[in-house]
Amino acid sequence: MEKILSALKELGVEQYVITEKHTDSLECFYVKKNLDLTRRADTTVTTVQVFRPFEKDGVKMLGDSEATVRPGMPEEEIKKVLEKAWFAAQFVANPWYPLPAGVKEPPKTDEGGFAGRPLSESMKTMAAALFAADTAKDVFLNSAEIFMRRTDTRILTSAGADVDWERTDVWGEYVCQCPAPVDVETYHQFNYRAPETAALTADAAHALEMTKARAQAAAAPKTGTYTLVLDREQMRELLSYYVDRSSSSMIYQKYSPFQLGDNVQGGEAAGDILTIGLKATEPYTGYGAPMADRPLVDNGVLKTIHGGPRFAHYLGVEPTGNYRAIAVPTGDTPMEALTKEPCLYAVAFSDFQMDPLSGHFGGELRLGFLYENGKVTPVTGGSVNGSILDCQGRMTFSAERYRSADYDGPLAVRIEGVAVAGA
Repeated sequence: MEKILSALKELGVEQYVITEKHTDSLECFYVKKNLDLTRRADTTVTTVQVFRPFEKDGVKMLGDSEATVRPGMPEEEIKKVLEKAWFAAQFVANPWYPLPAGVKEPPKTDEGGFAGRPLSESMKTMAAALFAADTAKDVFLNSAEIFMRRTDTRILTSAGADVDWERTDVWGEYVCQCPAPVDVETYHQFNYRAPETAALTADAAHALEMTKARAQAAAAPKTGTYTLVLDREQMRELLSYYVDRSSSSMIYQKYSPFQLGDNVQGGEAAGDILTIGLKATEPYTGYGAPMADRPLVDNGVLKTIHGGPRFAHYLGVEPTGNYRAIAVPTGDTPMEALTKEPCLYAVAFSDFQMDPLSGHFGGELRLGFLYENGKVTPVTGGSVNGSILDCQGRMTFSAERYRSADYDGPLAVRIEGVAVAGA
């Protein structure tokens, strides 16, 4: 850090953001329930973002560029990479904006559920939770990868920030297999910031059950318009439309018409009225300013435009930092009632996506359950293609809850009038 600060001073750089990340990670690879391979890594990487004010055609500009400094770099090499970044910054002609003032606070230790525990111990806990669901003979986990990562982040800026905090994450992926009547494999992921052992066991049990159903599914649903039920990570992807469209970068660049006070749900809603909260997963922004939970949408009305300092300054709003995690209140309709009427309950896609520019969502259906005429039929194949602009006023949320690293809200949603291409 001292070498970097010395080089910046020598180059005449007066505005900068230095981010140092020290990461201790543990990776475990399993074949069935047997630990096959472990990897351990301990890395430190420092990024230096330099800002260069200048004028272009009489207009104040602020260019920026970034360099990476690794441990063991000689002082002369550090100066060279920073000099290249300083030179490149003059070609980035962004209208001027101020860097937000940061805070100087004592280091924050990890206060989550993994705090104070060795990564190896936490790894055993999460692996046990995953494999606790693998109890059947006709369907099983054939492989899994689990990753634990403890990161210590320090941010030092020319605007007065000097903060340091620790965070631990766990994420992974696993494959479920059902050999009969058709041999199928399904791929699943998880991501938590706390030892959510009960949630992981429940998710794995659900994945195994769905894999068994996938082996029995033989036909695609008929082409038509359906009432669609989406759940779990599809929920987070669907609601990401409102998170993306309310970012200061999309609004300033005219990709989004959202403005504070707008009813972003499109007027009167026949279904549940939308409320979304932004969750701060880090104590500070990338510029060392404090970060806090904020309301994004309250009863359909936009309350926060979020993003970094550049576009926030252009729009005249507060720079909040970038958010991804959201919290949504559950509805009043239990899952049993949510699927009581004829509907297509889509539980697995090859890749479910939401386009924040158009509002279209969809994906190729890998497994769904068709509820009609008092029967439940597993289906596979075909694709779903809908628009949130057409259905956002008729969304019904489940009373059951689902939680992952970036989502805490209803387990499922029922939306009407969605096109399905199938048989």
